[in-house]
Amino acid sequence: TQISPKEGWQVYSSAQDPDGRCICTVVAPEQNLCSRDAKSKQLRQLLEKVQNMSQSIEVLNLRTQRDFQYVLRMETQMKGLKAKFRQIEDDRKTLMTKHFQELKEKMDELLPLIPVLEQYKTDAKLITQFKEEIRNLSSVLTGIQEEIGAYDYEELHQRVLSLETRLRDCMKKLTCGKLMKITGPITVKTSGTRFGAWMTDPLAPEKNNRVWYMDSYTNNKIVREYKSIADFVSGAESRTYNLPFKWAGTNHVVYNGSLFFNKYQSNIIIKYSFDTGRVLAQRSLEYAGFHNVYPYTWGGFSDIDLMADEIGLWAVYATNQNAGNIVISQLNQDTLEVMKSWSTGYPKRSAGESFMICGTLYVTNSHLTGAKVYYSYSTKTSTYEYTDIPFHNQYFHISMLDYNARDRALYAWNNGHQVLFNVTLFHIIKTEDDT
Repeated sequence: TQISPKEGWQVYSSAQDPDGRCICTVVAPEQNLCSRDAKSKQLRQLLEKVQNMSQSIEVLNLRTQRDFQYVLRMETQMKGLKAKFRQIEDDRKTLMTKHFQELKEKMDELLPLIPVLEQYKTDAKLITQFKEEIRNLSSVLTGIQEEIGAYDYEELHQRVLSLETRLRDCMKKLTCGKLMKITGPITVKTSGTRFGAWMTDPLAPEKNNRVWYMDSYTNNKIVREYKSIADFVSGAESRTYNLPFKWAGTNHVVYNGSLFFNKYQSNIIIKYSFDTGRVLAQRSLEYAGFHNVYPYTWGGFSDIDLMADEIGLWAVYATNQNAGNIVISQLNQDTLEVMKSWSTGYPKRSAGESFMICGTLYVTNSHLTGAKVYYSYSTKTSTYEYTDIPFHNQYFHISMLDYNARDRALYAWNNGHQVLFNVTLFHIIKTEDDT
C-alpha cells in the first residue's frame, strides 16, 4: 500500500551498531504541529536554558569552593526568581498548564544547594555563568508571561500530547519489517568445534540476558548456560543441563524459557524446560526428512531447522511430498502441533541456511564464502521472490544462522566463531485511515 508522508510514517530500523546501541531512522510526515510556532520556539529556548543551567550546577557541584559573598548573591537571585513564579501563578491564564508549576518545583529543589555551596570555595567564572543563565531564564519567562494572552497555551500542550501519543503508537507497530541489509559480523567469541549453536531467548525479560551454548551437531547432550554475554565471553559458566536425548544438527532455538531441538535420528521435536529440567512436550513432525536426507548444503543432520520471530515458533524442513523443497510450518509452542504449513519451491539441499523475520523466510544460497540471502517466502501472502542481500562470511563456513527478534540481530556459528550480524529492516507504518 502506497502511503503519503502526510498520512503515515516511513521507518528504516537497524537493530544495533557495533557498540550495541539501538539505531532507528524515521522519515516523518511533512506536517509538523509545532516547528513553525514562534511560541514553541520560545519554549524550546526555555528548555535549553534550563538544561544549560542544570549542567552548570553539575559542574559547580564538582568544583565548588568557599565564597560567602557569591553564595549570598546567588540566594538573592533564587529568591527573586521564586517571587516571579508567584506572580506567574497569580495569573489565571497561566494556571491552565502544569508546566510553570513544574518549573517552580524544579527551582525549589535547587534552593537546598545553597547551604551546600557555602561549605566550599566558589569558582568565580562558573558562578558568573550560573547567574547569567538565571537572568536568561528570567528573561525568557518574562517574555512568555507578556505574550501568554496571545495564544492558547493549553491547546498547544494538547497538540504536543497528541503527537507524543501518535509516536508511541507508531513505535508499537515497529515489530515487523522487510529485510534490507545485513552488516557485520561482530565476533563475540572463538570457541568449540566448527559446528554448533548459541542463542538468547527473544521473549526473556529485559534484564535477563542469559546465553545458551550447544557445541557440535551430534553425539552431545550438554547445554551450557551463561548469565550474560560478558560471562559468555569470559567463560564464566553459570549452569549446565544434561538433556535426556542427544540432539541432531545445530538448528535449535530457546523460546519463552524452553529449548526446542530435534531429537537425534528422528523427526521428533523436543520441548525442554530450563526451569524444571524436564521435557514438556515432544511430537513427530509428519513427513519431515531427517538424518541427512534433506540437510542444508553443509550437512550435519541439519534437516529440521527450528526458529522463532516476532510472530512465533517455526519449523523449516523438507518432505518427499514436496519433492525435497522447503516446507514452513508454524508450531504451537505448548503442544508442538502444526498450526499451518506453506510449501515453497526452493530445494532444501541447495540452501546454505535460513531464518525467519516477521513471518518471512529468508534463505541463503550457500554456507561458504560469497553467500547471500537469495530467496524469500512470505507466509502472509504465500508468495516468494528472489533477493540479493550479501553478507560477510568472515570465517568461510556457517553452520548456524538464526534471527533474534529482541536483539534485531542474526546469531551465527561461523567455523568455530560465535558472531552477530546486524540487520536493517524497512517498515511502512499505516495509519488508521489507510485500508
